[in-house]
Amino acid sequence: MLKKPILPAILLALIASACVPTGQEAVHVILVVDGQERALSFDEAITVGQVLSWEDITLNPDDRVSPPEFTTITEGMVITVVRVVVEHPCERVPIPFDTITAYNEGLPPGERRLAQAGRNGEREVCYRVVYEDGVETERTVISDVVVREPQDEIYWEGPEPLASVSIEGTLAYISNGNAWIMRGNSGAKRPLTDTGDLDGHVFALSPEGDRLIFTRMAPEDQRPEFFNDLWIILDTTEQEPEPIELIPDNVLYAEWVPGVDMGIAYSTAEGRPGAPGWRAYNDLYVMVLDEDTAEVLNVYNLLPASAGCLYGWWGTTFKWSPDGEQVAFSCADGVGLVENGDMLRLLDFPVYATYEASWAWVPTLSWSPDGNALLTTVHGPPFGNEPPEESPIFNVVVVDADGEFRVTLAEQAGIWAAPQFSPLVEDEHGVLIGHIAYLQARDPLNSVSPDAEYELVIADRDGSNRRVIFPEPDQPGLSPQTVAWSPSGRQVALIYQGNLWIIDITDGRARQLTVDGAASSPQWAK
Repeated sequence: MLKKPILPAILLALIASACVPTGQEAVHVILVVDGQERALSFDEAITVGQVLSWEDITLNPDDRVSPPEFTTITEGMVITVVRVVVEHPCERVPIPFDTITAYNEGLPPGERRLAQAGRNGEREVCYRVVYEDGVETERTVISDVVVREPQDEIYWEGPEPLASVSIEGTLAYISNGNAWIMRGNSGAKRPLTDTGDLDGHVFALSPEGDRLIFTRMAPEDQRPEFFNDLWIILDTTEQEPEPIELIPDNVLYAEWVPGVDMGIAYSTAEGRPGAPGWRAYNDLYVMVLDEDTAEVLNVYNLLPASAGCLYGWWGTTFKWSPDGEQVAFSCADGVGLVENGDMLRLLDFPVYATYEASWAWVPTLSWSPDGNALLTTVHGPPFGNEPPEESPIFNVVVVDADGEFRVTLAEQAGIWAAPQFSPLVEDEHGVLIGHIAYLQARDPLNSVSPDAEYELVIADRDGSNRRVIFPEPDQPGLSPQTVAWSPSGRQVALIYQGNLWIIDITDGRARQLTVDGAASSPQWAK
């Protein structure tokens, strides 16, 4: 195999006479590589790969040769080597922040104040980039990851005040992550905290409305080991009360124990990364505090830590009877009483299968004023051929504390019915009467949907004389929540489209109390 432009003519003639049959003609080809053209001739038919080897052309893994290397050369063939380089560059791309204006009723009307500075987020975008002979021919995104979420720029603006509404007793609620309170009239509303970090796990007024317990989110540098802390305000009548941190942390439930001065019951969890952020201990403690300093005087364990019921990782809810003599529990598959360190079942039902580890359904509890009966929601039997745990049926049920009777008061109310007994009310004849309030799903078979809408229903305690009193049929429905009865049992406080409202159960008159669109967790006490 000879390359004629290089070998001397005499040597070429000798080799040709020895190796090439008489009459064999040279094969001429053009080699295009690295921006140059080379005219080559060979005395025998060799492959493209042999040509490249003869010319000392080294191929990189991604280089492309045309024709393929196994091809035998022919007269006039053009052999092209395309140098291919593949790179994987990454770049950081800013994510612009949004500017949001939100009402804050702590500001004078029209005043505007920066609440949170905006900060751009950032994405890391990585590509596969192909260069052919130094020219980019292809660019493909292979990953696009948000490395830092943007932080909205938030301005607070003082809204124009609503008409003042007379308020019975003490009405408290959460707004923009702070505790607020109303006494006398809604025009006198004022914040009790200014940290903006109440998480809503615990928010409870004492029976007289003069004290408040609540949970605050733990600082970022303490997570996920800690997700919240329990706090108390000893006197809600003070203009600028100083909250006091209590010992318990990672608290899922807490409430005042009736009949026990400064007695608080609570249940805890272990903080964990990922949703929901905890694993419940399903324990129950009562601690007694000093009324002046909130120092812990005693702590009693009523239930040891355990796996609890099915879906026990979410947690067990507890509720004390009005006289403080009994405590009920509810979990994902039942309702009952806590007695002597045991959980005694009054109701059993199939869990509602959420098929994800971010939440579990646990029904609310409400004691009758005399402490003889519990009002709750029960997961009902299948509607069709679906498994019991997928049934869309949820009924409002009352059961007595002895477990001797169980009565369904409302069928297909919806998963978030959250029924509540009212305080007893004296009618025009001096007879004490009571009601129940619950939420009725407008589409009962789809009550779990994030878009599900509900209506407020008022009924007698036996479920009769059922009336839908809010909102109007042509208006958007209520979102899932637990409503609060006024101390007299004549009004209900609820959240509608993010604002606090009170509804008169006699005439259905509805009055809006807030305008910031950030209210939640109403609590009403004497």
